[in-house]
Amino acid sequence: MTAPRATVAVLTYRRPDRLATALAALLPHVSAAGAGLLVVDNDVTESARPVFERATDGRAAARYVHEPTPGIAAARNRALDEVAASGSELIVFVDDDETPGERWLATLLAAHERYGGTGVAGPAVPSLPGRDRWIESGGFFTRPRYPSGSRIEVAASNNLLLDVRWLAHQGLRFDEAFGLTGGSDTELTLRITARGGALYWCDEAVVMDPVPVQRFTRKWVVRRAYRVGNCTIRAEVQLAETAPGRFAARARGAGAGIIRVAGGLARAAAGVIDGRGPAHGIRTTARGAGMITGAVGLVYTEYTRAARRPRALRTLS
Repeated sequence: MTAPRATVAVLTYRRPDRLATALAALLPHVSAAGAGLLVVDNDVTESARPVFERATDGRAAARYVHEPTPGIAAARNRALDEVAASGSELIVFVDDDETPGERWLATLLAAHERYGGTGVAGPAVPSLPGRDRWIESGGFFTRPRYPSGSRIEVAASNNLLLDVRWLAHQGLRFDEAFGLTGGSDTELTLRITARGGALYWCDEAVVMDPVPVQRFTRKWVVRRAYRVGNCTIRAEVQLAETAPGRFAARARGAGAGIIRVAGGLARAAAGVIDGRGPAHGIRTTARGAGMITGAVGLVYTEYTRAARRPRALRTLS
């Protein structure tokens, strides 16, 4: 059989109900576009296998693989390897709890035809489980969007098409040092653009991204802002190929983080005074603090897989 030009890759870890919903929504898009579907199960117990089998019912273009190495970066790399080995030219990453909008995959593929380049990203629009004016005023779930065709420097992998052959030619993969911290997609896409690759935005290729109730808390969103700052600076340090370059990246990150913390604290205080509230300033402060700790080599581990224990800061060896 001729390999499909594009394969949709869904990485999953112990979310069977959401995976079942996502696959039911994705399969019509995959079939209509003549694409393939790959599910990479990152659970050592292979808990996603029965969900996959029920949802796909033996479809030839759908495959399941098990990647026991913990961490999303390992699962992403397994997806790259499987898609490259299958002969597909393009991989389309999407999360295991997202549902695509109308003509999502066709629109994403058409954008790649139109713009070319190394990849195309689209918006993942948060669907919130309730209302919290503090979280909303802080913009914690606000994500940037751009006019279609805009060149972007960095992208998340929750709605991202990439040219597998270009990545292989450049020897680029997801850095597994970010496997349990998040940020491997940030690091890879920054590296793509640093190598001369072109990433484009397609604002019409929308997926809906439901926010779980357990993440819709003030404590969680502040921690996420901190983590984003931490892994962003770590990614920028990783991009530097020399000791002086890494030192400069750390200095820039620390300086930018200090400015954010100072500005965030001032904005939080002003928000208390003028009645708008401190949330936006707290978000800026948390992200700045993460940038500072990332610059000095501290790692925030968000996705612990071992015995359930508090997320911890550890020092890079």
